[in-house]
Amino acid sequence: MHVTIPNTERHKVEADYHNRAFQVDVYQPNSPVPDEGFPVIYLLDGNSTFSTVVDAVRLQSRRPERTEVHPAVVVAIGYPTEEPFSPERFYDYTLAEPEFDVRKKWGDREIPAHGGADTFMEFMENVLKPMIESKYSINKLKQTIFGHSLGGLFVLHALFTNSQAFQTYIAGSPSIHWNQTAILKERDQFMQGKPKLDKPISVLIAAGEREGNHASYMLENARQLTDELKDVPDLEASFQIYDNENHISVLPRLINQSLKIALK
Repeated sequence: MHVTIPNTERHKVEADYHNRAFQVDVYQPNSPVPDEGFPVIYLLDGNSTFSTVVDAVRLQSRRPERTEVHPAVVVAIGYPTEEPFSPERFYDYTLAEPEFDVRKKWGDREIPAHGGADTFMEFMENVLKPMIESKYSINKLKQTIFGHSLGGLFVLHALFTNSQAFQTYIAGSPSIHWNQTAILKERDQFMQGKPKLDKPISVLIAAGEREGNHASYMLENARQLTDELKDVPDLEASFQIYDNENHISVLPRLINQSLKIALK
């Protein structure tokens, strides 16, 4: 007997590059649709986070007057695999050539194809979002993107290059070291352009305490970037360290805090 998550549907969504087909799982609340539509959360690495996020939304949105978490549509952008992660994410979430220390880490192994973040962003904006908005009641003014690790790096790329695509950006343990030269160049262009945001946006950058010893300086890179973003008008940037958590165990706590920001 198969167990399913209530009120969910699975779609196969074709992309026009690399013969890519995404496994897109969507949860829609079993509650009256607000006049303006439901808020929506787009999850990167959807295979790894969908059920956790859906359960958190279902439970906490039952009493929004107490939790401040309101019902939302959850869209998990995943891959046709039973594994939590797919090697294809390396292409979809990264920018240019990785830094030397990352190449060295792989040793004799071949680094997966990478550098397709712009292409993946075009897919999200031109294919995925229109499809979701045609099938579900979406509030286009309350959209969140959630990514962790390489997904967190992509969230930063989306913020710096398309800051009006979402209103809330969640970057968990972002792999800034992977594309450090490229992502910091995008940061500089974003900051120097003195962005005038049509609507205030929220950014949460977070990491686990145990990531502080990582050779990539993941925690310090994230902290420093958050401090810099606090100078951007109409952008509310916050940084969170979760005590006693590592790169993977940080996810449930990050999800919980993200809902409080995205669905308040």
